[in-house]
Amino acid sequence: MSSNETMEQARCYQINLQRGCGGGEVYTGFFSRALAACNIETTLFAHPGAGFWDARLPAAARIERVATAAEVAARMQAVEPAWIVCHAPLTGALAKALRAQGHRLCCFAHMPLYGRNPEPLAACETIFPVSAYVLDSLLAHGLEQAYREPLLGVADLSLRGAAGAIRQASPYDWDRRKYRDRLLGWLEPLAEPFRSRPAFQRRPGVTLGIVSRLTPIKQFPLLFEVLAPVLARHPHVRLEIFGAGGYASVRALRRALGPVLEQTRFWGHQADVSAAYRQLDYLLTGLPEKEALGLNVIEAQACGTPVLAVAAPPFTETVVDEVSGLFYPDPRSDHGVGFGRLIERLEAAPFRIDAAAAAGHLARFGEAAFVERVGRLVAWCRRHGMLAASI
Repeated sequence: MSSNETMEQARCYQINLQRGCGGGEVYTGFFSRALAACNIETTLFAHPGAGFWDARLPAAARIERVATAAEVAARMQAVEPAWIVCHAPLTGALAKALRAQGHRLCCFAHMPLYGRNPEPLAACETIFPVSAYVLDSLLAHGLEQAYREPLLGVADLSLRGAAGAIRQASPYDWDRRKYRDRLLGWLEPLAEPFRSRPAFQRRPGVTLGIVSRLTPIKQFPLLFEVLAPVLARHPHVRLEIFGAGGYASVRALRRALGPVLEQTRFWGHQADVSAAYRQLDYLLTGLPEKEALGLNVIEAQACGTPVLAVAAPPFTETVVDEVSGLFYPDPRSDHGVGFGRLIERLEAAPFRIDAAAAAGHLARFGEAAFVERVGRLVAWCRRHGMLAASI
């Protein structure tokens, strides 16, 4: 077979069995589109309950619905040795089965190895980091098979829902694996017809916002244990929270926000996140060490919304200080003094993104730059014999 024929028929088998749509799923979508631009077709193994993939994948992509990891191995038995890319660490049994079938197994590291077990990643032949911060964490744990160029990401706002008025929605993203969440998730829709859903209207003052899933890796409760008393001294600073999370995560966040609950509003998950970003004066990130990249950080900047972040990786990789955002010291180290000074500065004079100065930085997170990086990754995988013709 000629090299041209191989390029036309090359296929990547991806595995993403998540039921909810978060950053890893958004990433899977634009990685698949970049592969298509490099003449690599995609077959995605996805959970039957994940109904969002058709809108996120290239038209030519195939979706194989599987409920368990064991079904992936069973279906791959009929496939000639192929290039497999997973978006979460695989179980030892599945990794062993796929390697035994002759497949070349790779994995994205969508999270830094902060307090995490590196062994599931060690089963993969190559690991693709999404940031330099993640790459450093892989190498620090002896995972020398890490691909050396961070893939970064794309400020992809094109598939996030139609524009429209922002209306208040539930802040809860029920975890159906937990009995309490299953019960409350069943009861909440019964109350929905009786709940008002006000439309968003900006309030006077400085508007800070969170646009994120309310997950433990963001560490919002820990952040606001320190920042909430600081914000309470600035009653004209407003906090708008766009996103949903599990019951325990939302409860912990509400408790931490106790001193500023009157300054805070929860809006729940919003399909059109670009509309949410544009209602904010500043995006506020979570704490840094468990964060891998922060797609919300690069999305906000693309919408013209500056970012306020702790001066630490990965935010120092995705934000340019005094150009596309502002840094402040880790509030756990100075009890929020630096953050308080930053708020005083913003109350005195607003900060805006310098579009001309930020252009080169933001271009790194554009689709063209991402396709170039994926093109280099594809060339590297070809040199190492990972790409095979599809059947």
